[in-house]
Amino acid sequence: MLTPVRRLAVAPLWICALLPACGDSGGVAGSDSETAGTSETTTDGGTDGTATDDPTTSAGPTTEDVPNPTTGDPTTPGTSEGTTDGTTAGTTDGATDGTTGDPPPPSPWDGEPLPDAPPGEWNWIDFPEALCRDGSSTGIGVRYGSGDGLVIYFQGGGACFNALTCAQNPSSFDGGDFDGSNNGIFDPGPQNPVGDWTHIFVPYCTGDVHAGNRPDQDSEAGVQQFVGFRNVAAYLERIVPTFTDVGHVLVTGESAGGFGAAFNYDRIADAFPEARVTLLDDSGPPLGFEVAPLCLQQKWSDLWGFDDTIPAGCEDCFPSQGGGIINIGAFIAEKHADQHLALISSTGDSVIRFFFGFGGNDCTALLPNTPQAAFEAALIDARDNYYNEPAGVWGTFFVDNSEQHTFLSSSLYSAKVGDTPLVDWVADLIAGQAVHVGP
Repeated sequence: MLTPVRRLAVAPLWICALLPACGDSGGVAGSDSETAGTSETTTDGGTDGTATDDPTTSAGPTTEDVPNPTTGDPTTPGTSEGTTDGTTAGTTDGATDGTTGDPPPPSPWDGEPLPDAPPGEWNWIDFPEALCRDGSSTGIGVRYGSGDGLVIYFQGGGACFNALTCAQNPSSFDGGDFDGSNNGIFDPGPQNPVGDWTHIFVPYCTGDVHAGNRPDQDSEAGVQQFVGFRNVAAYLERIVPTFTDVGHVLVTGESAGGFGAAFNYDRIADAFPEARVTLLDDSGPPLGFEVAPLCLQQKWSDLWGFDDTIPAGCEDCFPSQGGGIINIGAFIAEKHADQHLALISSTGDSVIRFFFGFGGNDCTALLPNTPQAAFEAALIDARDNYYNEPAGVWGTFFVDNSEQHTFLSSSLYSAKVGDTPLVDWVADLIAGQAVHVGP
């Protein structure tokens, strides 16, 4: 059993928000159909795993005296390097381009371990310092398991970057919204490769694909708290010391949560240096400029603060410097070449095509839509030219002739590519074999 470690030392937590991108909640805990739950222990009511294609978003206020992740000293929310104006100081490589990348994490992560609870029961843990975009506080769901593994799951639910998308994105999530799920990737049964692992559910209410660092940000939806990336740091401050002896960590999520898993993978892998840390991104594909033009990526970066959250070593990833988020795949594969990373997508994902479609006509598209052929070509290009080296690190599961969005909650046991069932492909990934299947 993965036993939580108890410690006496308690360090202050610093805020970090979650950033999901496009799509729905993936039919997991806390979706619109799940509104039961308490701030202590909830039932395992779950959802039916049905994915929707409604994009979503959210907003929120700031807090005071946020500890600096490097020094622990209070500094103004939204800054790095101790600045006080919400901007960054320093650069990725000593130049003066104004980008810093994500700040160094605390060393060590030494917050108060998570509370004990009986295995098999979902529990909600409040994090008062973790904010939704409307300024309300949020937290995480935890279900302890008996296996030697830890699943960190990022919820999906759209994105907030203009009036239309923000109007459809959740702006709050607390214990009353959480009712744990036992579907799909959360299934505790033996057919699930991670069924007996401990599961952590990271809700999505920041509208920034779990990758934002912009509190009090003006937007078309008003002032928002795009602090998903900060929230994740607050969670890790307690998750890491709770599971110091974990053997394997699965970083995963669906839709916006898939993007969130990819954006946060590097620092989670660094936080568990002795463990195997596997990435499983479901329907959150960082793609190239062919379908996600620079103007769109720059809009996300300016609004959510990618210059403060993209790994500093990925010099080709910063939209402000002409780079693109597709390069994150190559960066984490090279840096973590002893790990395994994977992406699930349909070749015609209607939800992701909708969101990328806002980049049409130099980001002036009123009726966003990315043509299916262009989206599929971008997926194949990403697989063949970005998610391919070092060999054996990346795997992909591309479902052809489908517009389905998200699979892990709704179709883990039913989806198939050729003769390869998705659940078997996931099992192979967990066992250390990442392969490409699909067109």
